[in-house]
Parts: sequence; C-alpha cells; structure tokens
Amino acid sequence: MKWRIKKCPKCNLYTLKDLCPKCGSKTIVPHPPRFSPEDKYVEYRLRSKYPELMSKILKKNSESSTP
Repeated sequence: MKWRIKKCPKCNLYTLKDLCPKCGSKTIVPHPPRFSPEDKYVEYRLRSKYPELMSKILKKNSESSTP
C-alpha cells in the first residue's frame, strides 16, 4: 500500500483516506504522473486536453502526406 497524500477537490482538505473526512467526497491524488520519454499515452492526453489543436495537427499531417 502506497502512502500518498490525497486532496479533496471540494473543500481542499489533504488526507490519506479515499473519502474526505470533512465532506465525504472522493479524494484525488494532486501529484502529477512521473515523466517518461517513452510515454505511450501522450497522444491520448493531448487529444483530451487540446482537441482543437490535435485536430488541426492531424489534418495538416494528412494534407502534407497526400502527393
């Protein structure tokens, strides 16, 4: 079992529990994921975070690859 501190998104209380003891909502891990240069899921994260940018990039790449 990893002992990583968690944070309640509603009341901003830090705790080690899965549920906030103050308001009862589910807690989240506020730490970013570890960086890896061989990240397999970077494309999916970028698509979910920046859908307009990714659609422009994919459209531009498909136009340039067409002879």
